[in-house]
Amino acid sequence: MKILAIETSAIEGGIALMDETYLIGEYRLNVPSRHAERIMVSIDHLLEQSRTTLGDLDALAVSIGPGSFTGLRVGLATAKGLAVGANLPLVLVPTLEGMAAAFPYAHPLIAPFVDARKGEVYTALFDAEKGKLDRLQKDQAIPPDLALNSIIQISEEMKRPVLFTGDGTIKYRALLQKKMGKQACIPARAFQYSSAAHVAELAFERFLNGEVTPPDMANPVYLRASAAELKRAGSESKK
Repeated sequence: MKILAIETSAIEGGIALMDETYLIGEYRLNVPSRHAERIMVSIDHLLEQSRTTLGDLDALAVSIGPGSFTGLRVGLATAKGLAVGANLPLVLVPTLEGMAAAFPYAHPLIAPFVDARKGEVYTALFDAEKGKLDRLQKDQAIPPDLALNSIIQISEEMKRPVLFTGDGTIKYRALLQKKMGKQACIPARAFQYSSAAHVAELAFERFLNGEVTPPDMANPVYLRASAAELKRAGSESKK
């Protein structure tokens, strides 16, 4: 069984090809260029180099957010197009769960901290100590200091440190260390970002459980309105 996964929720997007035994290949790039300009080229290259065709795939997986509005739209549109064109099942994976999946059996609690701009982060809290993700908080867009208040409370109640991952960890590192000290764990750079391989990892279990979504019903998770939507709503309210 083979799954091709797409992760475009942030600038460090990528794709991955995985079967039930191996990560066959992964393409990751953290540079300021548009996903729309590189995603199909990357998919073609990965499939060619792995001697795989779309017909060899059993499913497609895609990270659905929260994250970059444009990146999510590009990734989901690509996944939906390929799913329809190749008649493949589509598996949707929440972005923050994909990030937390990088740390199975971790003793610290896991808090993805993704820069949502406008003074907020996309975050949630997970416990992966038993090998599977146990969600302790829902996904939310929230100022980082408020997010940390609730995270600290749960951390103290469970007597566990917290591992932070995501670009918000870099942006708000001083705040994390000020409020949590040594109870805030920061992973190596290679594990601070979302990865299509971890999206594929979670997609396997969902696919085997029959958790597939018709392409025409697949939507990204934004958590809040885009700047364009807010501007449009403001213009309409003035009419």
